[in-house]
Amino acid sequence: MASKLLLLPPVLFAGLVAVFAFGMMRDNPGELPSTLVGREAPPLPLTALPGIAPLTDADLRSGEVTVVNFWASWCPPCRAEHPVLLDMTAKGIRVAGVNILDKEADALGYLQRDGNPFLGVATDPQGRNRVEWGVSAPPETFIIDGDGKVLFKFTGPLLGADYENRFLPALEAALK
Repeated sequence: MASKLLLLPPVLFAGLVAVFAFGMMRDNPGELPSTLVGREAPPLPLTALPGIAPLTDADLRSGEVTVVNFWASWCPPCRAEHPVLLDMTAKGIRVAGVNILDKEADALGYLQRDGNPFLGVATDPQGRNRVEWGVSAPPETFIIDGDGKVLFKFTGPLLGADYENRFLPALEAALK
């Protein structure tokens, strides 16, 4: 019996090594897969910021590709990517926003001060709806086709090499 127990640590270690090796062999080991890709976008929150156009489910089924960005005014990476969102809008890309876990006054002040790139904004102050989208923390961005189907999910700010190598090609493919 004791000799069988001595085999347990090496067997467990070998199993752990196999799991790690499999994870490292994936195409992009740093990517967090989304179960939403290829499926209908979940419902959006029904609340909006006063004075800002609301974001509705119909906006995601407009026949045009839409980028949906989950953001918050208190989020430094969201602030860092904000110029990219403004640039997308200036280039004619439909950008929609979902403000999460934020105070209404702070979100409004942020958009008034730094510019509003969004065609509409839904709010999720308690973070309940973000769970349906699989959002853990802002910023997270989705590419939605014209029929409301999720094509791509990007976790983190829309900046740097990962943005250029993964998000931009996915957006360009969706827009074709």
